Amino acid sequence: MRGTLNDQSLIYLQIARMLEDDILRGVYREEEQVPSTNELARGYNINPATAAKGINLLVADGILYKRRGIGMFVSKGAGETVKQKRKAAFYDGYVKPLVKEGASLALTGEEITAMIERAVREENDK
Repeated sequence: MRGTLNDQSLIYLQIARMLEDDILRGVYREEEQVPSTNELARGYNINPATAAKGINLLVADGILYKRRGIGMFVSKGAGETVKQKRKAAFYDGYVKPLVKEGASLALTGEEITAMIERAVREENDK
């Protein structure tokens, strides 16, 4: 288990995010078992119900699945599912507000695109 918990968001969301991060980094591959609710609870010194809530979010998204009596495992295609989920959140959380703010400043789509391209170049030049 990697990562540390913080006060920035709900603990169960942080647990789910850390597991997603580990799936994206290949720490947990498709069909591999992830830590149990009790292991997560002990590792992060949290209530097992909180850990279960984070795991259940991933089950609901099809990222993890349960093998009865054995534990939780990474679903086939979980990495791609996580990427698509995060791309959608990026669009909703960053792109749409960016376009809305650009419109309030009377920026054209071309001007916004040019600014984004400039930011990408600057990031790549670091």
